[in-house]
Amino acid sequence: MLINVQGLLNLILNRTLLNMSGIKKLCQSNKKIITIITSLTLLYTISACTGIQTANVDYFADNGTGNSLAIVQNPAGIYHKGITYVSYQGPFEDPYIASYNHKTGEWLGPFRAGTSELGRREGRTKFDNHGKPTLLIDDEGYIHVYYGGHGGDKHHGTNTLGNIHHGANKNSISKRPLDITEWDEVDNISVFGTYNQAIKMDNGDIYLFYRHGAHRSDWVYQKSTDNGRTYDAPVSFLKHKRRTDLDAVDSWYAWAVKGEGNNIIVGFDYHLCWDGRAEPSGRGHTTERHDAHFMSFNTQTGEWTNVQGDLLNMPLNREEAEQKTLAASTGDMWTFNGSVKLDSEGHPHIATNYGVDLGKKTGGPKLTHHLRWNGSDWSQPTTVNGKISGESRGDFTVSSSSNIEFILSDNDGTDATITRWVSDNGGKSFSKKDELLRRPSSTFAVSSLIENSHPDARLIVAERSRLTPHRKIYLVGDNGPLGRLLQDATLEKDSSVFVSKIK
Repeated sequence: MLINVQGLLNLILNRTLLNMSGIKKLCQSNKKIITIITSLTLLYTISACTGIQTANVDYFADNGTGNSLAIVQNPAGIYHKGITYVSYQGPFEDPYIASYNHKTGEWLGPFRAGTSELGRREGRTKFDNHGKPTLLIDDEGYIHVYYGGHGGDKHHGTNTLGNIHHGANKNSISKRPLDITEWDEVDNISVFGTYNQAIKMDNGDIYLFYRHGAHRSDWVYQKSTDNGRTYDAPVSFLKHKRRTDLDAVDSWYAWAVKGEGNNIIVGFDYHLCWDGRAEPSGRGHTTERHDAHFMSFNTQTGEWTNVQGDLLNMPLNREEAEQKTLAASTGDMWTFNGSVKLDSEGHPHIATNYGVDLGKKTGGPKLTHHLRWNGSDWSQPTTVNGKISGESRGDFTVSSSSNIEFILSDNDGTDATITRWVSDNGGKSFSKKDELLRRPSSTFAVSSLIENSHPDARLIVAERSRLTPHRKIYLVGDNGPLGRLLQDATLEKDSSVFVSKIK
């Protein structure tokens, strides 16, 4: 006879999975073929004759660690020649890489691509989470992953472009083209980097953008003309600088991506980095950030310009940025910068997240907003999901100046959701198109959209639960997540032991 279907579905909805021994006992007690049972999250087919489990889950890995993904590390995934390559932060904050073949429906990996200093630092009290991986495929087909840094450590020496914190920015390269199974760690980029963003131009030149140190550091790029085997010295484009009117330092957060032709476009926000106790509310160091800015870099001429085409002095400082690159002033609202894209007319669109400062170290929850340049002015930012308050993150595509599509991580009560929102009026308003993923009692962390994405694989999602540091990692497309066998998605987890903070 068949098992109690409703009972099994209740187990599923409570996010409880049957283990192998439990399945074996279940099979032995029924003595008959057990039919396929479908739920939102998994499909079990159990044969009582053989005792073999074939179970599909809708995530591809369960060993994500800490905050496994973020939009700022870009791209975390790439679609190339029929295969989607994805990356995430796994055990001991190491970079893990997997691939999905869209023709065969087969997964490969994940494989550990390098060793992060952040996950092996003595005296750790928590996950650092700043060294999440970024991917690039060079013109010879070799896969590069950049990872592991949060400003460098004191044993690396002096950071001439800022201050230090922990970890070491690293680069690993696949031993063979388009092969993720084996990797070489190479010493060819600055150890002081964090928030890597990798861009390959049409001529094969590679630009690696990142912050050169901890909070009080310049943003820089390094250029390679030999498929990422060597890089020129870092070049600053955003200047950190001590303020004379406040006990604080000017700093920045940036997001860079290829624009039209030889151009790279950059969206960024301003970080007011207070001197510890000088912060007015007594919170000490906070993540206070404001406004949204835009500029463009012509890699052929070396010139930086604002949206009107005015030349900018490099590295850009706060005073000039406020005069020439400001796209939106958020006033007292605190920001968390997002991505930037160009429409069919070559006009930039910006995603930025902001919300009311509620007195927390991070201010408070921030909603995703969209704004665009219409050729003469910046539009007023519009909340994508229409809410007044709350938390969301996401990335977007622009098919024309009018048509915009966001994929957002959001919450519906205590459920985490991945939803699509569309606008056909240039971002004046958005409507919900569909829901791609939902999980109870969770939140999601998301990557930026996968570079050159396949419709079945738009972005990478990490499910976060307060009950465990381990994260299920999903590859989500227009029809929802792409799953695999449970036994293949069940992986060795992080076993970090942290030192207790001294109060």
